[in-house]
Amino acid sequence: MQNSTMVREFILLGFTHNRRLEIFLFFFLFITYLLTILGNTVIIVITLMSHHLYTPMYFFLRHFAILEIGFTTAVIPKALANIALGHKAISLHGCFTQFFLYFVLGTTEFFLLAVMSIDRYVAICNPLHYPTIMSDKICSLLVLGSWIGGLFLIIGPAVALLQMPFCGPNIINHFFCDNGPLIKLVCVDTSVLQLMDFIIATLSLFGTLAINIASYGNIISTILHIPSTTGRQKAFSTCASHITVVSITYGSCIFMYIKPKGNSNLDFGKMVAVLNTVVSPLLNPFIYCLRNKQVQGALRDTFRLCNVFSKNPRCLRI
Repeated sequence: MQNSTMVREFILLGFTHNRRLEIFLFFFLFITYLLTILGNTVIIVITLMSHHLYTPMYFFLRHFAILEIGFTTAVIPKALANIALGHKAISLHGCFTQFFLYFVLGTTEFFLLAVMSIDRYVAICNPLHYPTIMSDKICSLLVLGSWIGGLFLIIGPAVALLQMPFCGPNIINHFFCDNGPLIKLVCVDTSVLQLMDFIIATLSLFGTLAINIASYGNIISTILHIPSTTGRQKAFSTCASHITVVSITYGSCIFMYIKPKGNSNLDFGKMVAVLNTVVSPLLNPFIYCLRNKQVQGALRDTFRLCNVFSKNPRCLRI
């Protein structure tokens, strides 16, 4: 191994060698990425500008939108550059940076989704104590804890993988530096690292999913005991968006990282990765906006305010 040439860069094979299909994929990813950034930025702006949205639910939603922007930006711009330039190489340090950001931000999202489900549980099952329990300080600590949890779980395997030798080959059959293809290129035994990755993926995925399931199990039970049909519909409407996002996010991630190795299909796995890294972050703002009248109202007010400012710039100086 000491006489082997150490790998300095990796080759990302991407999706296909068909140039026409690559051009189609480029425009698809580019437009989807722009819409993702725009949609999540709108969520951030309206939750900051609208006083009606100064609640814990939208505080968490704003931070989730920030995570979604970072999560998709960690992967898609490099994939777009590789398709456009036809240069599919990525440096060793660039690959590890992408790997680290992708998994830290993704794991932080799991924790934040669990926090958002707890917020809905307290709001519906214990409404009288909701303002006290979900105070500004507690909300800030929960978001900070989500970030710390994501960083804590990923930094160990990331440092361990960084210390391992890559002696060649250097071809990654993916469009980004995912952990599975990377581990296959290590030229020493990686059984311990793979076991560590599986345990962490299981804990972060199923641990936070269990919190979501427990929270919504209690929420549904409480909603079913509401006597009026209107009350039940109103209570459930506040949770429907979050349930949809949880289903898409966890479904794609469980398929990608919690599955028997013998049943893996690389091409289908890449499509699921696109769903996870681009489509899901794109859908989230629309899911929350289209199903939420408060967000719709805040969006209209924000556009109306921007329209007033554009027509009368002197308003900006008042």
